[in-house]
Amino acid sequence: MTKTTHKIYISSMVSIIVIATIYLAYTGYSYYNTVLEERFYHPKHDWFKPSGAYGHGLGIIGTLMILFGVSIYIARKRYNFLGKFIRLKYLLEFHIFLCTLGPIMVLFHTAFKFGGIVSVAFWSMVAVVLSGVIGRFIYIQIPRTIEGRELSLQEVKSMKTDLSNVLSEKFRLDLPTVQFLIRFTKNNEKDQNKVSLSELKKALKHSNLTKTERGSILKLLKNERTLSRRIGRLQTMQKLFKYWHVAHLPFALVMLIIVIIHVAVTLAFGYKWIF
Repeated sequence: MTKTTHKIYISSMVSIIVIATIYLAYTGYSYYNTVLEERFYHPKHDWFKPSGAYGHGLGIIGTLMILFGVSIYIARKRYNFLGKFIRLKYLLEFHIFLCTLGPIMVLFHTAFKFGGIVSVAFWSMVAVVLSGVIGRFIYIQIPRTIEGRELSLQEVKSMKTDLSNVLSEKFRLDLPTVQFLIRFTKNNEKDQNKVSLSELKKALKHSNLTKTERGSILKLLKNERTLSRRIGRLQTMQKLFKYWHVAHLPFALVMLIIVIIHVAVTLAFGYKWIF
């Protein structure tokens, strides 16, 4: 998947979530905006109520989306299911898509009425979604291979270039200039001797290098600085990602258990949607 295709893939999923949310809100606005005590008298109460054809359907579809999104991601991550056909990061994004749209549909299924054990499931679901957003942020901070495998600290360090040799041998720069340019790549933001981007461009502009060579050096130094920053936060992000599971997984399990209980109770009371 190219970068352009990936952007289209992401934007399409975001668009679907936004459009679906707007549609659901617009369609049932008059019902959801009615106070709970008066909803029974609403002309479409039998349609929008949680046990109605529309409300019940949203709950079923939303739940199935969540279960499918979780199952296929776990199967790919732990058992390498479809590993030859889809990269983990793309499946993660699909998992996030399903586990965002699914809860939204479940939210409209409840008709914004929370009580009893269902409220526990709902707020667990909210916690899972929010922690998932945080987890996604942490996940993308950790360098990975093109297949999505997490890189070790040693692997990331091995990606660094020997700048001193490149700058002195390829671009014929003297030692003081090389040392000045390398200071731009340092990760320590509080370093008093750190070189800013404007200072770097100014130094390159007053050198005897061609425009093409200056562009190549600037790109090389920017890449090296980015890599230095990644190395600096890699261990922190790896620890945060481990701690993140402590919050994400328990809430997900609580939600799953209560959903199973909820489904079992509804079936016991004879609610079978349109079947």
